[in-house]
Amino acid sequence: MTKTNDGLMARRQAAVAQGVGQIHPIFTERAENATVWDVEGREYIDFAGGIAVLNTGHLHPKVKAAVAAQLDAFSHTCFMVLGYESYIAVCEKLNHLVPGDFAKKTALFTSGSEAVENAVKVARAYTKRAGVIAFTSGYHGRTMAALALTGKVAPYSKGMGLMSANVFRAEFPCEMHGVSEDDAIESIERIFKNDAEPADIAAIILEPVQGEGGFYAVTPSFMKRLRELCDNHGIVLIADEVQTGAGRTGTFFAMEQMGVAADITTFAKSIAGGFPLSGITGKADVMDAVTAGGLGGTYGGSPIACAAALAVIEVFEEEQLLTRANDVGNRLKTALTDMQAKYPQIADVRGLGAMIAIELMEDGVPAPQYSAKILAEARSRGLILLSCGTYGNVIRVLVPLTAPDAQIDAGLAIMDGTFQAVFKS
Repeated sequence: MTKTNDGLMARRQAAVAQGVGQIHPIFTERAENATVWDVEGREYIDFAGGIAVLNTGHLHPKVKAAVAAQLDAFSHTCFMVLGYESYIAVCEKLNHLVPGDFAKKTALFTSGSEAVENAVKVARAYTKRAGVIAFTSGYHGRTMAALALTGKVAPYSKGMGLMSANVFRAEFPCEMHGVSEDDAIESIERIFKNDAEPADIAAIILEPVQGEGGFYAVTPSFMKRLRELCDNHGIVLIADEVQTGAGRTGTFFAMEQMGVAADITTFAKSIAGGFPLSGITGKADVMDAVTAGGLGGTYGGSPIACAAALAVIEVFEEEQLLTRANDVGNRLKTALTDMQAKYPQIADVRGLGAMIAIELMEDGVPAPQYSAKILAEARSRGLILLSCGTYGNVIRVLVPLTAPDAQIDAGLAIMDGTFQAVFKS
């Protein structure tokens, strides 16, 4: 029987819990680099990258070869039972790559949410405090403790009741939406005055560039102020680099552009080129605050994922993908800025490196009514896009860094045609 997208969607609706969303009603048959083919043979340019997981593209030959070689050796032992060198090698690499002029240690897990929750565990063990400050519109995961940190109710915690206690919400600085850096710092001071004294706060966590929140980047000046605040009060600063990490912003970690280092950095997504791997890297004395057995997981740091991660890091070095990220970002921003001049609904074009987004507004008000239309129209023309943002009015581009220029240009041409069709209709 011939497979169709409609047929698989019907099976999905009957078998899969509705809480598991799906942005595009298509089903993948195969993929290579920045190209995806669905089960009906239709070809798409992938500007989504598995939500920032495929910086090295679908099935990079070096990653594929490393995984195949690992499968010939063994697939699993559980590192907490029988160790293997690749886990150690990944930790050594991350200790070097994560910014900060201090001794570091790393622990590996499976998902971004696990990384975030374990970062908080380490901070609590180190400080002997329980409170955590997170920011409005931040996204830190869907598991229960991570969900308490995530600064958006719908759809992530809608209908689930109140999340875990001991989380306090500060304002994320975003000039475009009326929150200055002074406002953001003052919101933290209000927490200290009204909700929890500094001695109760274990950690402050934020994304250097908000992902689901809309690709807003903090400035080095704000990060410096946050670093000083944490130092003054003995608070652990956690940089959530799950989406920004592994080269997306033009440096391997976005914090390299912020002038200060976090105490703990989380990573996941693109670090293993599509294989489930996450982790936290931090100051050695902070990381060692948790006693043996307090960190880990059955599949954490899987040998297959570790082999993939080591290959990804080699690809970045050999193919100079950090330079490529900036080149791709400049190409995207130049083209999208040209489109902004044609379409007044595009209020902003922004991003660090190749983490690029446009914000849609009309009469100075967020315009989410265009987002679904843009995604559908682009898909009909053979381009996969994603939306995001607190108001759902941001279109983001996360094309693999390995995509050739001609394909990126073809995707941008589709975006231009899409905007023409949607905005002029």
